Amino acid sequence: MLDPIAQFTQDRARAWQQKDPMAGLCTVANIDTAGQVQLRTLVLREVEGTLAIFINASSPKWRTLQQACAVHTYWPSVQIQYRLQVETAPVGDEFVANSWQLRPDAPKKMDWFYQLIETQSKPIASRRKLLQQLDQLDLPNPLVAPEQAKGLLLHIMQIERLDLTQANGVHDRQLFIRQKDTWQQQTLVP
Repeated sequence: MLDPIAQFTQDRARAWQQKDPMAGLCTVANIDTAGQVQLRTLVLREVEGTLAIFINASSPKWRTLQQACAVHTYWPSVQIQYRLQVETAPVGDEFVANSWQLRPDAPKKMDWFYQLIETQSKPIASRRKLLQQLDQLDLPNPLVAPEQAKGLLLHIMQIERLDLTQANGVHDRQLFIRQKDTWQQQTLVP
């Protein structure tokens, strides 16, 4: 039987080779504290062989994503879609601190804005006010990750792979469910 995580890695590598702009992204879905479905696009990273996402703990999504969520990828260049059901676990603080240094300048400043001025997703008077406060932000020297910079490892419990490249036009849809250390595979009607 095919290892679905190895297949995911191979498909993603093909998307990277094709310079697919979606290869580094995913859509994360969860239920917020008000019971509403939330979707957001995040950078999909790899931490020591495990998929991960990085977020700021000031975000309302932080609390709900710490338990479980669904992750969706679609790579148009290779016409492959994945839907993942995952359980999450925190990324180690040292790894977060080191990887945070690789972020572009604007997201780094925003992380400190969340820590010092206002938490993520809160209303602000205007975009102009946001940019003004951001320009006046007193950043630490040396610039290090704020305490609220966090990451979550994605432990995959279920994988659904949809391959849209079938010559006969009938998509190939496979479901893999983790059973302890093995995967159970089923073919689904597309």
